[in-house]
Amino acid sequence: MLPTYCPGCHAQLKVKCMKCESCQTEVTGLYDLPVLALLPEVDQQFVLRFVKNSGSLKEMASKLKLSYPTVRNMLNEIISKLNSYEK
Repeated sequence: MLPTYCPGCHAQLKVKCMKCESCQTEVTGLYDLPVLALLPEVDQQFVLRFVKNSGSLKEMASKLKLSYPTVRNMLNEIISKLNSYEK
C-alpha cells in the first residue's frame, strides 16, 4: 500500500518523483496524491468493486452477502471521507 501520511508528523505526503522503469526517464515536482489513493485499502477495494458492478449497490450487496442498507452505509462513509479530503 502506498504511504499517504508522514510517519513522523502525520502530514499528508505528496509525490516528488516518478520514474519510468523502461527508459529511466524521471519526472520530478511536487504533486498531490490522487484523492482515491488517500482512502484506506479496504475502501479503495470497495470503490473498485462498485465501479466494476456498474455502480449497482444491489449487485454489491449480493456479492458481499450484506444487506442493501449496509452497503449503502459503507458507500456513504466513503463519500464522507472523500469530501473531507477535498477541503
